[in-house]
Amino acid sequence: MPTSNAALISRRAASLPGNPFAEADARAAAAVAAGKDIIDLSKGNPDGWPPSFVQDALSHASHNPSLFRYPPFDGLPEYLNAIAGWYSRQHNVTVDPATQLLATSGSSVGITTVIQALVDPGDTVVAVDPYYPQYEGSTVVAGGQFEAIPADPSRGFLPDLDAVDPALWTRAKLLILNYPNNPTGAAATPELYETAMRLAKQYGFIVLNDFAYAGLEFGDVRSLSLLETPGALDVALELGSLSKMYMVAGWRGGFVAGNAEVLSAVKAVHRQTAVLASSVIQQAGAVALESDQSTVKLLAVQYQHRFEVVRDGFTQAGLPVAEAQGGLFAWARVPVRWHGDSAAFVDWLLNTAGVALMPGVCFGQAGEGWVRISLLKHTAELFQAVARADRALRSA
Repeated sequence: MPTSNAALISRRAASLPGNPFAEADARAAAAVAAGKDIIDLSKGNPDGWPPSFVQDALSHASHNPSLFRYPPFDGLPEYLNAIAGWYSRQHNVTVDPATQLLATSGSSVGITTVIQALVDPGDTVVAVDPYYPQYEGSTVVAGGQFEAIPADPSRGFLPDLDAVDPALWTRAKLLILNYPNNPTGAAATPELYETAMRLAKQYGFIVLNDFAYAGLEFGDVRSLSLLETPGALDVALELGSLSKMYMVAGWRGGFVAGNAEVLSAVKAVHRQTAVLASSVIQQAGAVALESDQSTVKLLAVQYQHRFEVVRDGFTQAGLPVAEAQGGLFAWARVPVRWHGDSAAFVDWLLNTAGVALMPGVCFGQAGEGWVRISLLKHTAELFQAVARADRALRSA
């Protein structure tokens, strides 16, 4: 009998990069197990609860006998209609619920399914660096080639798409954007999306925008959907998520919207590979999306205040924080001593100050020398984390 099954494991599974969020959880858990008092600012987990009317909708749905059955493959009509209504009211975009929408069990399922539907082995997926790690991981699973173009700090961490080598656009099958951005907090401009649409049509690739942080822009920054761009529905898809807008990350509710022809292929893959979105979550999501979105606006104000606390405090402590326009995170430069090793700085800060962050290198090579700081802690804990970091850096 063989002593190991290693030879039976697929090359695909063996070649996958590690999950940096699982690794961050393990670092924090090990520190807690060692008796340390940890303020964990590495996660994007909500620190509050959904609006009461959304909780009530979920409770009501759980008692509805018609929802005890499997849901339709592409989504409940009530949920799809609510998404279409949300697009119409919030973004002045018309999408057909039957052909241009798909319900998913979270936007992460949408990422994987879109990539599986578009990418054959050897095909090129392009993302903006720094980027959400799943874009690369899902590309590897599909056998694709992952290439990144740098965001420009001098342009508010937006890329200059026109400066990219045309040879890359010629190879590209899919361009993934993510605005408001994780981890930098950058928000898209109409010009960025217009350029992406022009290049997609010129070179023949699809554009996917990960819109998980919709509605969580700061101040006067307008929530901008990629699908608002003229001609976007010819070549674009967009991911949406209930998790961040309504503080229901554990419920796993999301959707894919966009070009009907491409979405037809996405639906075909989804029907074969993915767990259908829960009926009761779809019902509660429909109620949330049909609301006036005032609770989302209040969240955005709260996150902006937290960002200002983090920006001012960590910058004064010696971690300069870049300006952000939305989302759930702050993006900070590590001290010069650790510029080439953000992971080492994260370990040092965890062990010295009891503050857990995410090393920027987890988000791509352009993230090296940076750290991501979560805003999903109450303000008192953020002040405490700043004070701890300040003491540690002053004594370093």
